Amino acid sequence: DPVEYQIDGINQIQVKPQIDLTFANALRSLVRQDPDVLLIGEIRDKETADIAIESALTGHLVLSTLHTNDAPGAITRLRDLGIESFLMADSMLAVLAQRLVRCLCPNCREPYPARDVDRRRLQEVLTDLPDPITLYQAKGCDRCGQTGFKGRQAIFEVLSITDPVRSAIVADKSAGTIARLAREEAYRPLLQHGYQKVVEGTTTLS
Repeated sequence: DPVEYQIDGINQIQVKPQIDLTFANALRSLVRQDPDVLLIGEIRDKETADIAIESALTGHLVLSTLHTNDAPGAITRLRDLGIESFLMADSMLAVLAQRLVRCLCPNCREPYPARDVDRRRLQEVLTDLPDPITLYQAKGCDRCGQTGFKGRQAIFEVLSITDPVRSAIVADKSAGTIARLAREEAYRPLLQHGYQKVVEGTTTLS
C-alpha cells in the first residue's frame, strides 16, 4: 500500500515485504519511536492486533479499522483473531461504526405521507415521531442527473467502553448482549441514526 499523501508532521511508512519491511515489522518500528498517536490502516490478523493492543496498553492512542457489521461486532472480530477479552477491556476506549447512505436531491425530492408499514418500521426504533409523518422519495432533475440523489452522508454509531460494557467483554458476553447493555446508556445503533435521517427527509427507507 503506497503512501498517498505527504502530510507535514506525520511519519508514514510504505510496506515492502521484499526487504522484510512487513506490516507488522513496520508497526514495531513505529512503536519504538514512542509516537503520540498510532494510526493503523486496518487490523487484518492476530499479529497486527497484538501490536495494536500492546501499544494501547503502554499508553499510546491507537486508531484503526476492522471490517464488521456494527460496533459491537468489533469485539467478536478481535476475539476471532485470538485477542483475550481482558486485554480488549483494558485497552479499548470506544468503537465507531459508520455506513454511507445516499442523499436525496434537495431540489427535486418529493414528499409523501408515510404508509402504515413505514410508520410501524420507524416506531420500532424511534420515539417522539411527528403525526402525521412525512417522508420523501427520489424524483430526478437536471441538478442530480435525473437520479433523484446527490451525494452521500454518513450514519454512525459509537460504542463507548463503559464499566458495564467492559465487564461484559471480560465475561465473554455476545455482541448482542453488549449492544443491549450499551443501549441502557448513550448507545444509538446505526439503524436508529439512519431512520432519523429518513424522518429528516435527507434519505429514503430504501
